[in-house]
Amino acid sequence: MSREKIAMMPWARGEAAEPVDWEAVYRAEMPHIYNFFRYRLGDRDLAEDLTALTFEKAWRYRRRYRHDLAKYSTWLYSIARNVATDHLRKHQQAALDLDALATVADSGPDPTEAAQRRDDLRRLTALLGALPPRDAELIALKYGAGLTNRAIAQLTGLSESNVGTILHRVVQKLREVW
Repeated sequence: MSREKIAMMPWARGEAAEPVDWEAVYRAEMPHIYNFFRYRLGDRDLAEDLTALTFEKAWRYRRRYRHDLAKYSTWLYSIARNVATDHLRKHQQAALDLDALATVADSGPDPTEAAQRRDDLRRLTALLGALPPRDAELIALKYGAGLTNRAIAQLTGLSESNVGTILHRVVQKLREVW
């Protein structure tokens, strides 16, 4: 594409390509982005901070969004993935800690059941922490953010069938060692 054509594109001129209803986007995507971070990093407070950072970056760079390349949610998840990668790189945090999810386990009236759930979460923490980073990210996108294989494929550059195959193998591996 020539420089002249690029200069004419709305995003190149600093204009939003399409108006975005930020309140609707936030309501729809915030819980999924937050859950992605909870699955990926395990820490509730950190997940809140990184979710806020993701939306802050999306707002700051909103003029760079290109509706002709991807849906807004895909662009937002790309930002979230980069935020998670930057955080992990900065803090060299490879292991996932789901102990922050223990409060969910305490929600039942039966203390024995709550203790079992906490033990299960600790076990899951260890298993997910042992996964290679790509597999851990795919699990977080699928089960944390609730994305479809197609959406994950768009985000990661993997084919949809490859995402499904990898997820199937990872889940099978987790079931075998559970």
